[in-house]
Amino acid sequence: MYDFHPKLQTPICKKLGIDYPIIQTGMGWVSTSKLTAATSATGAIGFLATATQTFSEMKTSVREIQELTDNPFGINVRTDSPDIEERLNWAIKAGVKVVSFAQAPKPEMVKKLSDSGIVTIPTIAARRHAEKVAEWGVDAVIAQGQEGGGHTGEVPTAVLIPQVTKAIDIPVFAAGGITDGRGLVAALAWGAQGIAMGTRFLLSDESDVPIKIKQAYFEAVVTDTIRTQSIDGVPQRVINTGMVQNLERNRYLKFPRAAKNALKFRQATNTSFLDLLREAIAMKKNQEMTWAQIALAANAPMLTKATMVNGNYEIGIMPTGVGLGVIESAPTVLEIIEEIMAEASQCLRDLTASEEKN
Repeated sequence: MYDFHPKLQTPICKKLGIDYPIIQTGMGWVSTSKLTAATSATGAIGFLATATQTFSEMKTSVREIQELTDNPFGINVRTDSPDIEERLNWAIKAGVKVVSFAQAPKPEMVKKLSDSGIVTIPTIAARRHAEKVAEWGVDAVIAQGQEGGGHTGEVPTAVLIPQVTKAIDIPVFAAGGITDGRGLVAALAWGAQGIAMGTRFLLSDESDVPIKIKQAYFEAVVTDTIRTQSIDGVPQRVINTGMVQNLERNRYLKFPRAAKNALKFRQATNTSFLDLLREAIAMKKNQEMTWAQIALAANAPMLTKATMVNGNYEIGIMPTGVGLGVIESAPTVLEIIEEIMAEASQCLRDLTASEEKN
């Protein structure tokens, strides 16, 4: 274990059984068993993205991680998945330690997991959302500011984190544009107990994202992102490629393209047409979404797969936080963690030395 500054050993580390207060988020098509295991093996904690997996693929991936490391890891689940109850029941029996959620969890899900000794960590983008899930008994939250990649909220990270840490009494992980040790120290100053990162781990050696796509990330600058609703009807931060610009211009083409992708996503995740229909009806009822928005909601997974799996950004999208403009290489996960911890430790020592001089 790296000799880091004692203030970096926050209380959430003990609860999760980890050495470093760093989360690798569950990115669809990116957070594979390989990347998740590599992160957890360092002493941080990785999350397997199961939202884009069939139940069978999820079980196989969990077993692969357990073979690669004895350290704690988590799974990220879709709470609106037709087989979510079956997945959670299996995760409990399989000994999964932590569960995070792709959408807001239901109170009964939180209770079931908590009663089984599993730590629950939803991602939120507003103070009121943090207050609600805290009332349901979750163990911690990831608070993601608008600088974060993929689906993200309205409030900047530097504003959101202090708001949330003042509003709730459970641990908070800060997310949204954070890529280094100075970001970790800033998060601690805001009252958080750790950080969660996606883009930084997407651009790692253990990430299976095609080299061509990684290179496109390296060549982008911080001003090359856009927060758009043209992909699936919900604000999402991505690299502003020609594909995204085309989606922005041709709004009338979005629905037929989305409907086609809905069927592709059904096939990729082994979801029956009946389950897809039931899910759509539930989304319309519970989230007050139009049928057009429901169809559009299938765009993100398939357009992301086109880049992260197939390596084609001309027909896909590249979710990213604004921190991409400062990432220039893809070192190993261990090197990423060690560099963050070393930089954060030195930053804290420098601040302490400055205080002593004054």
